[in-house]
This record gives sequence, structure tokens and C-alpha cells, in this order.
Amino acid sequence: MGTDGGKACIVGVGQTELSRNSGRSITRLALEALLAAADDAGIDPTAIDGVVPYPDSVSAEDVIPVLGSPDIRFTAVAHMGGASSLAGIRLAALAVENGQADYVAVFLARNASSVSRVDTRVRQLAGQAYRRELEYPHGMNTPAQWYALACRRHMHEFGTTREALGTVALTMRANAQRNPGAQMYGRELTMEQYASSQVIADPYLKFDCCLETDGAAAVIVAREDRARNASGPVVRIEGIAEGHPDSADDMASRWDIFNTGLTKAAPRAFGLAGMSPSDVDIAFIYDCFTFEVIQQLEEAGFCGRGEGGPFVLDGNIAPDGRLPVNPNGGLLSEGHLTGMNHVVEAVRQLRRQVPDDRQVSGAETVAITGWGDMGDGALALLARA
Repeated sequence: MGTDGGKACIVGVGQTELSRNSGRSITRLALEALLAAADDAGIDPTAIDGVVPYPDSVSAEDVIPVLGSPDIRFTAVAHMGGASSLAGIRLAALAVENGQADYVAVFLARNASSVSRVDTRVRQLAGQAYRRELEYPHGMNTPAQWYALACRRHMHEFGTTREALGTVALTMRANAQRNPGAQMYGRELTMEQYASSQVIADPYLKFDCCLETDGAAAVIVAREDRARNASGPVVRIEGIAEGHPDSADDMASRWDIFNTGLTKAAPRAFGLAGMSPSDVDIAFIYDCFTFEVIQQLEEAGFCGRGEGGPFVLDGNIAPDGRLPVNPNGGLLSEGHLTGMNHVVEAVRQLRRQVPDDRQVSGAETVAITGWGDMGDGALALLARA
């Protein structure tokens, strides 16, 4: 089935403040973000007829009564860890383009700092029997430890340096100084502070690891013909795809540790959009760890495999670089809403709705990556209409 209403678009975005302790339930946070997104889209919340929640968080049934929607026609959940945000937007785009709903709200709410920290959330990942028997006894029980393997391998194979990792951390922290809503706003970071910080899982130090955050974010997806009331220029979803790595529930036994879901998703998304990596003006990279910025730049095609370290060191990801990355400060320094805050910032960048000192001049297209679980991946390409 199809419609003639045009491409799927993001017509509204909403986000709460980002904090270490929200003082509110995740249901309350979700509703705040959803109502803000509906207001941004210029629609009554009752017009929402599709809901895509983040897995293991607030359910569709928790928000439907309060939104007052008389007829929810579409619900779905994408279980891809941190890639679920983009995978959820992909489901919403497919729904509206095929007439299954008019306005689909995709949202995340979490108290990941004050209530549910990473050591509890990882127990919800796939492959638990494998990890309980073979990884947990050896202390391999958090994402920092799993992904440190890939980072160390990259250092061994390609000569990636501590300075490259630190450059990612410092760039994200500097970007956050232009974002008053960032958790790390007003807290600058030097290379000396970075290099002397606590070891978390060698080679990862404290500032190689993303933040834990309380907050919520939501986006509303509709076709172009229903975007007339949005508060800013239409932001089209030009291409979006997901991918899963070989041995999707485990990293340690993977033949190629660098071949991830993003490796597969990126060419599909660029093909759908009729674009190439050189067409992208801003990249929002899922920066759960500094090395993952380097790896995802490579696997998304912005540079060759093994070239990510030099790419970063050459200043390419700075605000005035060839490919500005995460002008909001990213998960490392703005806050960690599983990449939904990246989507919110991307839309605002394309609409020219951020302060001048954070606005990337002339941005017409953005790429957003999603990264989750044991390397599930997604890529979305958005454009200012």
C-alpha cells in the first residue's frame, strides 16, 4: 500500500531538560516531551494516531490515555538498544508513508542517572546465557568492557592513538560549552585532564565514556502533506535503514569485530536517499564511547576503515571542520537520551532554530547514526526541504 502524500518528515520535536536527577517519573517525563513535540508540530495531541515507544521504558498504553487520542492505529517497538531510536523513526516513516497512521510519536524517557544505571540495563540485552556463563565470570559485564576490545584491536591494527580518542572527547566537551542545556555546560576539559582521568576499561578512561542522564525526548513523524502546521521548515527523512552484525548477540566470537550493523545499514540509507557521504553537512554520531565515533565515521563511509583516527586529529569533526560532529555536545557531553537528543538537535539545526554560535552555517543535510547492543546499527539522512 502507498500514498501520494510525499515523503515522511519529522514535523515536531520536544525534549525535557537533561539532568542527573529529574525528580519525576519516566511517564511524566515522556508526556512532557510528547506534548512539547505536538506543540512544535502545531497539532493537538489527540491527532497523534501512532505511538512508537523505546523498549523497556514507558509503554504506548501508559501515554495513550493522557494524550487523549481517540483511535491509535499503529504501535510498534524496535528492540535494538541504542539504535532503537532511529529504528523506531524508521517504523514511523514506514507507517505514515503507507497510510497506517497520520502522526506517529516516537519517544524515549529514562531516569538513567538517578534510577536505572547501565549495570542494571545491560541485563536486558540479548545473549544473556552466553554472557552469564562465559563473560561475567571474567569481569566482562558492561558495554565499556565489551567495546574496549574493539578499540584496542583498532589501535593494534591501525595505530589509532590515545590522542585521537582524547580529541573526540575534547571536541564534544567544547561543543557543549555552546549549549546551555548540556549537562557539561560550564565544565571545560583539557587534554591533561582527559589523559589523567580514571581508567574504566583499558583503553577507555572516564572521559571516553558517555554520560548517564535523566530526561525525555520525542519526535512526531508525518507525511509532507500533513506538515503544513509545523513551526519551522519541513525536515524530510530522505533515507533511513537498520542493520545487524554477524553474530548479533555477541562481539567476542565475531570474525570481523569492526563489521557492525552500521556497516550494512549505511549504504542502504544512502542508496534510498540518492546521496553519498560527501553530501552530508553535519554528522550526529552515537558517541557512547570516543572510539565509537571513530569507528562509526569509518563504517558509515565518511572515511576509510583505519582512517578514523587521522580524520579526527586533522580537525575534520570540529564545528569549522569538513564534517562537524555533534554540535550539541553529544552523548559524551550534552546528555544520553539514546540518540533521540541527536535527532532533536538535527531538526533544529536544519530549521535554523539553535543559537548562532552553535548553528552550523548552511547546513542542508544531516546524517544520524544509531548504535546499540552488540553493534546493531542504523543511519538516518535528513534534509531541509
